[in-house]
Amino acid sequence: MRILLLGIGNLLFGDEGIGVHFISYLGKKYRFDGENELSIIDGGTLAQHLIPLIVEYDQMIIIDTINAPGVKAGEVYFFDFEAVPDVVDWQGSAHEVEMLQTLTMMDLVGDRPPTMILGVVPTVIEATEFSLSSGVYDAVDVMEKTLLRHLSSLGIEAIQQKELDIKEILPDTFRTADAYSL
Repeated sequence: MRILLLGIGNLLFGDEGIGVHFISYLGKKYRFDGENELSIIDGGTLAQHLIPLIVEYDQMIIIDTINAPGVKAGEVYFFDFEAVPDVVDWQGSAHEVEMLQTLTMMDLVGDRPPTMILGVVPTVIEATEFSLSSGVYDAVDVMEKTLLRHLSSLGIEAIQQKELDIKEILPDTFRTADAYSL
């Protein structure tokens, strides 16, 4: 089975870039082995341009920010795209609707693989901010444990290669664009 771990977001807008920062962080911290193939891809803000890539996979996990009114920043949600929690105002993410539209279009033609969303509620969404707010930074540990547990259930083992704090890769995540596909 081919599994896609897709980081979504714009690195220039603070917390909004967590999906891309997070996959870069995981790719540097772990090596992934197992009975199933895992690809880690930076989807940035490409949305519909990702369709030819996404259709090649049997399952997909999207890492992104989400909008959940009345919920404090840093709250982490992990859910099936088919069963969005009521608290999540799912409009694709906290930043745009294009990814939701992309997934919906893929549904219309039956091309969307089963999709899980690992989302975190952001605080800082400002232009040219290469850092993460304390709420989102604090959420990284929960996001990591949640994702690794799910990958394990899919037969993928995460083998830690080194100790790493996500702050160590900021603001240089954009420089490793060619290393996102593992």
